[in-house]
Amino acid sequence: MTDNPWLWIGFNVFVLCMLALDLGVFHRKAHVVSFREACGWTVAWVSLAMLFNIGLWYFAGAQTALEFTTGYVIEYSLSVDNIFVFAMLFSYFAVPPSYQHRVLFWGILGALILRAAMIVAGTVLITKFEWIIYVFGAFLIVTGIKMIVKQEEELHPERNPVVRWFKKLMPVTSDYRGDKFFVRENGIRMATPLFVVLLLIEVSDVIFAVDSIPAIFAVTKDPFIVYTSNIFAILGLRSLYFALAGVLEKFHLLKIGLGVVLTFVGVKMLLGHTAYKIDTLVSLGVIVGVLATSIVLSLLRPKKAEVHLGHASDGPPPQP
Repeated sequence: MTDNPWLWIGFNVFVLCMLALDLGVFHRKAHVVSFREACGWTVAWVSLAMLFNIGLWYFAGAQTALEFTTGYVIEYSLSVDNIFVFAMLFSYFAVPPSYQHRVLFWGILGALILRAAMIVAGTVLITKFEWIIYVFGAFLIVTGIKMIVKQEEELHPERNPVVRWFKKLMPVTSDYRGDKFFVRENGIRMATPLFVVLLLIEVSDVIFAVDSIPAIFAVTKDPFIVYTSNIFAILGLRSLYFALAGVLEKFHLLKIGLGVVLTFVGVKMLLGHTAYKIDTLVSLGVIVGVLATSIVLSLLRPKKAEVHLGHASDGPPPQP
């Protein structure tokens, strides 16, 4: 599949058309994304991913389709960490709800480009240096264990070195200027806090991609499957945020579940060339089972003090 250029061209044309339809038709005007609308778009993106998977099964076989499904579940589940960061950033900078979709649209568009570059780099490394797969595996195990045992850290965006560097490069307005990322005032081109939030979202996605992209290489080495499963997960991330941001804290054990998943995937990667190789179907069952268990246990044993991460209210943002 990797050698067929028309598959790559056709898939990317489809993605660009969907993004143009999203921003140019359905979200032309800034508005607050309702829970119902978010759920509808989440179902739509998941349905498109499954239709694509059916096409893979028909044209490339059941094993390829299974690899896509497993990779998609891994990437989609790991994106929950992104959602938590989105909620924290929007709350910290008091981003008006009507502007949040615009920020995430451009943030995810940038993430698609960055992840494509990281996937190409990962594929080249694995092709030329097969031993790198063991480095990825060990890295995922360490990351997974850290995710399980590490306590929640308070977010301080203003201390981010990227933000500090950017403020030296370009002045930032004291408050929002509608949904604009840049404005010109008194002849000086300035960024708005909305662009600072966008910049932090891009940085956070790169950090999370360092974990998620090596994880999918434990499932398949086919760059097309790695790329498409990543892209479908990212495309559905925006609507998933609007559907889950207000209730994310209820699933307080999900982070531990994600740590277990990363650790398991790391072990699978290390065992890939041994007699104890873990079958893809077994991997899918373990991943889904761990995630489902962490969600159910979170609901059965809720936190004593729930922290609400709902949409930020309109108001002046703090200085980045």
